[in-house]
Amino acid sequence: MTKNPFLNALAALTYISIISSVMFFTVDKKLGNTILVPIFMLSLFSLSAAIMGYIFLSQPVQLFLDGKKKAGVKLFLQTVGIFACIPVLVLILINTKVLR
Repeated sequence: MTKNPFLNALAALTYISIISSVMFFTVDKKLGNTILVPIFMLSLFSLSAAIMGYIFLSQPVQLFLDGKKKAGVKLFLQTVGIFACIPVLVLILINTKVLR
């Protein structure tokens, strides 16, 4: 990942958008109500935890291990802070009927 918290948050949003689209268009329509749905969901949850961990933590941990502890913590908090704004913005857009 990058040392730019905006790009890191954008990468997380892109990943979530892709996964959400795949789930929206395939899970209910193709898998139906079978044992495959919980298997798929738990597998996806595990994969997502690993990918989001990489997006959010790879550069901050590298900075931290290189002795740049303040920079690592700052990058992590900035990335999380910027990413936290995204659901808030989406919620505002939904409530103002822009995204309906």
